[in-house]
Amino acid sequence: MYTASDLRKGLKIKLEGDPYIVTNFEFSKPGKGQSLYRCRLRNMISGSSFDRTFRSSDKFEPAPVSERAMQFLYAQVDEYNFMDNQTFEQIVIRKELLGDDVNFMVDNMEVGVLFYDERPIGVTLPNFVVLTATRADPWVKGDTSGSDTKPVVVETGYELQVPPFVNEGDRLQIDTRTGQYVIRVK
Repeated sequence: MYTASDLRKGLKIKLEGDPYIVTNFEFSKPGKGQSLYRCRLRNMISGSSFDRTFRSSDKFEPAPVSERAMQFLYAQVDEYNFMDNQTFEQIVIRKELLGDDVNFMVDNMEVGVLFYDERPIGVTLPNFVVLTATRADPWVKGDTSGSDTKPVVVETGYELQVPPFVNEGDRLQIDTRTGQYVIRVK
């Protein structure tokens, strides 16, 4: 049994009979009263999202999901194909169930596929992935009007902010939990 203090991004809970994953999390402690936990929850079956606020006394059941190691094969329009590493059985998961995880998946990547009642409902990515920068605009030397970052697009089409020394073709390590740049990989 989880309590509200256990809530964090990526936690899978059972709420009103369905499995949900916490996609965003904020903690606040008002001057008086109980702590508040503001969460954005995504239904792992339908893909719909909503915001909910919990009090510190709220309790949750863990979502009864199982995970199997699989390989991401390829994407086809709004469907993503995976292969079980043991049985070589292939499954398809719709894009809306994967959410933002599609921004970090490249062909032949090893992932954990989540199942609820033997039905695939999502993936668990490694904490860090290495992606190649496909578009990096040059940084204007002496430009001090903004921050010391620039936008870069990686091979999956995901755009993120990176330091000005990153160039097109560089391999970047990205944290899949936050979507932020970590380090340039040689």
